Amino acid sequence: MEGVVINGVNPCSDIRPRIMVTNDDGIDAPGLRALVQVLVSTDRYEVLVCAPDSEKSAVSHCITWQHALSVKPAQIEGATAFAVCGTPADSASIGISKMLFPEVPDLVISGINKGTNCGYHIVYSGTVAGAREAFFLGVPSLAMSYDWVGGKSSDDDYKLSAEACLPLINAVLTEIKNGTYLQRCFLNIDIPTDVVHHKGYKATRQGKSIVKVGWRQVVSESQGGNMLSTMTMENNSTVGEGPKVSSAPSEESLLFKKQVKGLQYDEDDMDFQALQEGYITVTPLGALSRADANSENHLKNWLPSVIDQSSPSAL
Repeated sequence: MEGVVINGVNPCSDIRPRIMVTNDDGIDAPGLRALVQVLVSTDRYEVLVCAPDSEKSAVSHCITWQHALSVKPAQIEGATAFAVCGTPADSASIGISKMLFPEVPDLVISGINKGTNCGYHIVYSGTVAGAREAFFLGVPSLAMSYDWVGGKSSDDDYKLSAEACLPLINAVLTEIKNGTYLQRCFLNIDIPTDVVHHKGYKATRQGKSIVKVGWRQVVSESQGGNMLSTMTMENNSTVGEGPKVSSAPSEESLLFKKQVKGLQYDEDDMDFQALQEGYITVTPLGALSRADANSENHLKNWLPSVIDQSSPSAL
């Protein structure tokens, strides 16, 4: 394992570790508030919060580039907090920059998200992007998501999820302090619906699960309600075709809304499958999205033939 160094030094052993919390559901979201409450209640950490001022689910790694970023102090008991008029990646970036807090955090935790972030949905996830941005900037990070199911889950499950992950958080901080924490990845953690009876932690790989969606035409922005706050589908839910368009659409614009069609996943020992089996899944992620070796080898063999075919002699 390779040691991590933050700003040229390892975190000091005689001070409380600094944990910065961000998310994509917004600074007032129950998942973030529960996580902060649990961290503060241990009296073991200096807790910082830097999160979007409103919901920013499924914005992926979008960043604010051309405009100034508005940041306001927020009141969260036991923590120093700021609300950012920007994305999760923005929030992580400015929180680490020392523009708001005097020191770089030892660990960034993004979450707890309402809904899973497994498989292909990791690409869409603002929660994962908050952790990824910290990773880009050399700060160890975790993304945490809870498998929320309508009719079964409640806000109390966020607190239980945070408590269930405390041993993992403490173990990561110990590795950081000892200089033995892995530098080449960050961790994506998904917590099962029945968190009270979880089966423990399980190391997994990112799978290929994805919620299949389509589009349907609507006549107003409010028709048919909203999509879920995360790119996932509530278990045991059924989604119909929804109300049909009752009048001819405007010639100037057409309105369409996403519609959940179903769930597709593989049954190998991947993140989504292990989560459904009741494990708290821990999946290492990197910054790069690389193709498999077979695709890379195919491209190496195929590309020279393209060049040959485009030469003047081949025309």
